[in-house]
Amino acid sequence: MKIFGNMYDQMMKWSRHRFAVYWLCFVSFIEAVFFPIPPDVMLIPMSMNNPKKAWRYALYTALASMLGGLLGYAIGYYAYDFVQHYIIQFGYQAKMDQVIDWFNQWGILVLFVAGFSPVPYKVFTIAGGLLHMALLPFAVTAFISRAARFLLVAKLSAWGGPKIEAKLRRSIEVIGWGVVVLAVIAYLILR
Repeated sequence: MKIFGNMYDQMMKWSRHRFAVYWLCFVSFIEAVFFPIPPDVMLIPMSMNNPKKAWRYALYTALASMLGGLLGYAIGYYAYDFVQHYIIQFGYQAKMDQVIDWFNQWGILVLFVAGFSPVPYKVFTIAGGLLHMALLPFAVTAFISRAARFLLVAKLSAWGGPKIEAKLRRSIEVIGWGVVVLAVIAYLILR
């Protein structure tokens, strides 16, 4: 069953769209609050298609993610009682409790690591607000960590550029199914 090739082709098509930058910023913003799909899905093909603008794309992505993180912070700060039901419903309560413990142990460093890594960033932004972290250090740390991550992703994607696009397309089914198998194995181990 070949489904990843079609998804790849669609993402490459979207990455060339004249509004792609706006969609990239939108996805980055909502991913920091509730959306499960990371902006890398758009940042990578956009950087591959236009390597000279990769740095700009990464900075837009980081800025939008930081702004989304501030909305997540505001939700945690002002509306946690309202959203806690959804956190429980979507299975994030155990993660939220763990993140709160990490914040209590390591402080702002936890936000930096979360911003750079591919973990559910939204949990950390909401927890930061819930714990009433200082807003300026929160925003600065969020931007620096997200910028570092997205600049790395954009630079690696731009480095491969259009020449790697054809090679990636030929292997996308194997890569896609490999990720699915690894996800299933990780789920079974962690369950």
